[in-house]
Amino acid sequence: MGTSERVEKRHEVLPPCLFVFLPLFAIFFCVVETRAQSLRVVPENAGQVQLSFAPVVARVVPSVVNVYARRVVQRRRGLFDDPFFQQFFGDNFVTPRQRTQQSLGSGVIVDSAGLIVTNHHVIDGAQELTVVLSDRREFKADLVLADARTDLAVLKLQNPPAALPALAFRDSDDIRVGDLVLAVGNPFGVGQTVTNGIVSALARSQVGVADYQSFIQTDAAINPGNSGGALVTLDGRLLGVNTAIFSKSGGSVGIGFAIPANMVARVVQAAQTDSEVKRPWLGARFQDVGADIAEAFGLARAGGAVIVDLHEASPLRQAGFTKGDVIQTVNGRDVFSPADVRFRIGTLEIGGRVELGAYRRNAQIVIDVALVAAPEVPLRNVQRVTGQSPLAGLQIANINPALSEERGLAPTKKGVIVLDVAANSEARRAGFRSGDIVLQINTSAVERVQDVLRLARNASGDTALEIERGNRRLRVTLRR
Repeated sequence: MGTSERVEKRHEVLPPCLFVFLPLFAIFFCVVETRAQSLRVVPENAGQVQLSFAPVVARVVPSVVNVYARRVVQRRRGLFDDPFFQQFFGDNFVTPRQRTQQSLGSGVIVDSAGLIVTNHHVIDGAQELTVVLSDRREFKADLVLADARTDLAVLKLQNPPAALPALAFRDSDDIRVGDLVLAVGNPFGVGQTVTNGIVSALARSQVGVADYQSFIQTDAAINPGNSGGALVTLDGRLLGVNTAIFSKSGGSVGIGFAIPANMVARVVQAAQTDSEVKRPWLGARFQDVGADIAEAFGLARAGGAVIVDLHEASPLRQAGFTKGDVIQTVNGRDVFSPADVRFRIGTLEIGGRVELGAYRRNAQIVIDVALVAAPEVPLRNVQRVTGQSPLAGLQIANINPALSEERGLAPTKKGVIVLDVAANSEARRAGFRSGDIVLQINTSAVERVQDVLRLARNASGDTALEIERGNRRLRVTLRR
């Protein structure tokens, strides 16, 4: 009797809702068990393989190739490599030895007629190019276009087979952080390899491998040999060209960078037309908008590009922009740095127009700007300095906006630049380098090529020079 009472009390303390959930718990455990059993079963058809990239890989891999670049380099050995000895014995005292170098990279077929895009650093200086398709067929290739400023190059197969499998471009402005991607290439020369990952970040501009930087960052494994290979989305289209990695060891640590497809498409288009990339010119010098500048300007956040200088012929100036305006959008898309502005403009064509949104004195403005080519004013007037002057051997030119664009100089830069220094010349022995800007000879300022030629002709005795080299100003005196 006592036992019966105790049982009845236990039943009384059980919550009534438990009887409602018991059937649900039973159903849950049955589902879990069924799912566990299904995971132990080998898939019987493609529909059961829900997470396979195989269909995308099968579509993409035939369009990715290996690029072999052969170059012959001159090599000297011993004491005569030292500039001190070269000063006395000259550059040709010891006959340099020739050595053949072979580098390996990847490439992507972007036109069924045999056009292939790869990285400029893969083919730079190559005397012979060989392309190996995924089915192991080999073809010699010609260089159609080399664009060091984007680190891109376009090759054309010699006698290409019919109907090569080309990858279509994906709009890289339409991608989002977190989207799945595949990287295809030939890392370390082991053979065609596919890795997967996600888009880790967009508009990376501190990579330092090109002038036009707005890279797609991915954690898909990219290693040496992947350069020039494809970064593709899961619809099998080309999102970017793999170009660099961040690594202290030389191997992948999950931080890789790809040139966005919109820039790649622009370079390929140029290769198909006039074999030269002609980009719109803004004629402006910009500065990053950090937190301190944002606070001083009254901006809600940091980011954008503030105009700090304008060329007198700048299309921005003609459209109404002034120093101090902060560019924040290009055709409605946010830009966060001067590199973003350059990249966005670099994907557009000369002859069109662009809509720039900016902040000016507590107001938002939108101005339509013409896209024009950098002017060749003044004319370059390329000349070689001759005679007995200490400047003899210099090849010089007037700096103009077009030359500044080619060499990455400030758009407002003026003066006379050294394009080349002849071997065994007076100028070479004096220490001139390509890229030097001649500012002053003795007490006379230099503004044009004719100034240098005249002053070099009339120079007698010691010559005092003021030269700009990179970010430094050098003052030297050449003894006679």
